[in-house]
Amino acid sequence: MKICIYEARADELKDFENIGKALGLELKLHKEIPSLETAGLAAGCDGAAMLGQGKIDSPLLDAWKAMGLKAIATRTVGYDHMDIQHAKDIGLMVCNSDYPPTGVAEYTVMMMLLVLRNYKPALWRGQVNDFSLAGLQGREINNLTIGVIGTGRIGFSVIKALSGFGGKLLAYDPHPNDKVRQYAEYVEFDELIARSDVITLHLHLTPQTRHMINRDVIAKMKDGIVLINCSRGELMDMDALIEGIESKKIGGLGLDTVEGETGIIHADHRTDILKNKDYAYLKQFPNVVMTPHMAFYTDVAVTGMVQSSLEGIKSMIETGNFRTRLV
Repeated sequence: MKICIYEARADELKDFENIGKALGLELKLHKEIPSLETAGLAAGCDGAAMLGQGKIDSPLLDAWKAMGLKAIATRTVGYDHMDIQHAKDIGLMVCNSDYPPTGVAEYTVMMMLLVLRNYKPALWRGQVNDFSLAGLQGREINNLTIGVIGTGRIGFSVIKALSGFGGKLLAYDPHPNDKVRQYAEYVEFDELIARSDVITLHLHLTPQTRHMINRDVIAKMKDGIVLINCSRGELMDMDALIEGIESKKIGGLGLDTVEGETGIIHADHRTDILKNKDYAYLKQFPNVVMTPHMAFYTDVAVTGMVQSSLEGIKSMIETGNFRTRLV
């Protein structure tokens, strides 16, 4: 079985070699992002695996199907970059990744602490030997109410990690998880929004969740609310975030992902001018911590991403099923 690998990073190569060999697969490794222009790289393959920088739309899916591909896998948990319905319509099987949730959960807690303890301005000062304390007083999680929106594998892991800090934990999810109840109180969305001092998002991006954090929702939050997003940038309206920071309605942001990050993240732009003005503007605030979509990026997760994608394609083609099959 031959599989085309798009967006192959240097840190994945050893895992592709070892796992591909163990599964008896022939891999074609490419750095290119999947697109209609690069579709031909998958010619002669049975399946393809990719990350999340390309738009896996209907023309690309049709091209792959015409080449004889039977299954594709994204090495990410999120799959909003893929036209799942069209893949289903043309009979192309698709799965996503299910690497362990602990890395993202730990990163989420770290982002909360960085914002709550004013680490960014403290770091700036330290670079010029300013070790003063004025303006750096922080807050402690054990005195706060933390709202977790989305209690799937990652959200649940965040809740468990936060339970040791002693704060009040609220949770919202249309599909409650009974295991969460031993750590957090399930409430309705509007109640979580109104009661929380810190809110963190852990959901897939769908038409229903896009811009779920917007002007109207932010207006219902406490003054000085801290928002954390280690999920998908489009869950939060960028314009609303900027307005909230400027007005001081939002007391701090911890953003590993933001709306409009495609073409910016995971690349070196030191000699470039960033064309996304909102991205460039927001990152300069002292109470805004932004990182380049790397909450997932641990040794365990990278191996898990490679393994689940290769196992998924092999299993779907051979048996028609896999634990994370989407269609």
